[in-house]
Amino acid sequence: MVLTMWIVVTPVLGEEILGPLSNDQRRQQNGAMEEPSKQGGLPQQDLAVSPLWHYGGFVDLGYLLNFNYPENHLFRNRSTTTRVNELDLNMGAVYIRKDATVQSRWGMELLAQGGQDAKDFGFGVNLPKLDHSDALRHLGLANVSYLAPVGNGLVLQGGIFNSLIGYESLYAKNNFNYTRAWIADYSPYLMMGANAQYSFNDQWAGAVFVINDYFHLQNANSLPSYGAQVAYKPTTQWTWKETVYYGPDQADTSVEFWRLFADSIVEWKGEDATVALDYQIGTQKSATAPGNPRQFYTGASLSARWHIAGPWAVAVRPEVYWDRNGVMTGFEQFIRAVTTTAEYKLPYRWMNTILRVEYRYDESTGAGGGFFKGNEIAPGVIGLTPAQHMLIVGAIWTFDSP
Repeated sequence: MVLTMWIVVTPVLGEEILGPLSNDQRRQQNGAMEEPSKQGGLPQQDLAVSPLWHYGGFVDLGYLLNFNYPENHLFRNRSTTTRVNELDLNMGAVYIRKDATVQSRWGMELLAQGGQDAKDFGFGVNLPKLDHSDALRHLGLANVSYLAPVGNGLVLQGGIFNSLIGYESLYAKNNFNYTRAWIADYSPYLMMGANAQYSFNDQWAGAVFVINDYFHLQNANSLPSYGAQVAYKPTTQWTWKETVYYGPDQADTSVEFWRLFADSIVEWKGEDATVALDYQIGTQKSATAPGNPRQFYTGASLSARWHIAGPWAVAVRPEVYWDRNGVMTGFEQFIRAVTTTAEYKLPYRWMNTILRVEYRYDESTGAGGGFFKGNEIAPGVIGLTPAQHMLIVGAIWTFDSP
């Protein structure tokens, strides 16, 4: 009997230098389970070829030309790529990582970051912030892990780690498109707490987690939240992942007001093309609104990428997001969007240069919908319009040790 194991590895820390991301790398960056080893247990590493310690960093510059030309330079209701009509450092980071292997069972990750995308990504709308959150937001990853000799291998991890929810990464370099989907910005990119991951065989794997809050830098209350994930890989091309979150995200921690949230991902990976559908749905009863109405939000994105040849690839992502009660975005709205991206990747030794040109269209309707446009219509008030067109240029430089 051959024992197999899948390991969850957080994103950003070792993207391959040549070509587009492999299916294994895509699953790693999204918290899904890695391709099982056919040798049993963890892959036996030649330490001279595959060192345990890794280090690197990246710089991400972007310019979002918004044809609405809002005077405040803001992409409304966003926590990433929030600034428009100006050149911005959206993200810069350095990291160090030690792998947890059979030869050395303790692992660790530390990533320090800064830039526009590091400012608001970890907070919920109209919720209290965690103490020292202004400093903690500069930690993209800060965790330790242990590969326990249990069955096929049990991976335990604690600290700040990559979210087990969602398909897209906080870091543009790991995604198909430069800008993120709406469901990505309104689900956690990172988690703070602990998780345990286990592979049952070469098709089924699971994980459980206990975290401080839905968004790791918010502080709605002092109780933890809980979740579980199951991953199924019926063939080498198909992967299905289901994650459920349950916990209190309001000041009133009575169970009747807890949030229930589900994230469903189906991915197909071919030789030169990848298609993934991510569907999310969440609900909770309001503890503060009269009558305690049930709040509801849902959204979906369809991400597709085609590696044309050599350094060239293209991607497209249609999406929808419905915030029926304004619990996530702060406004009642229904959003439709489509994003198309052309990418050129130039590798050199341990470095990558990634250039992207992107067109994005967003449309928001509903009582609180719309995007900023033009100048102030009243002191401190920028006018709104239902839609926006954007032309985006992104340049990313990465350095990753073997």
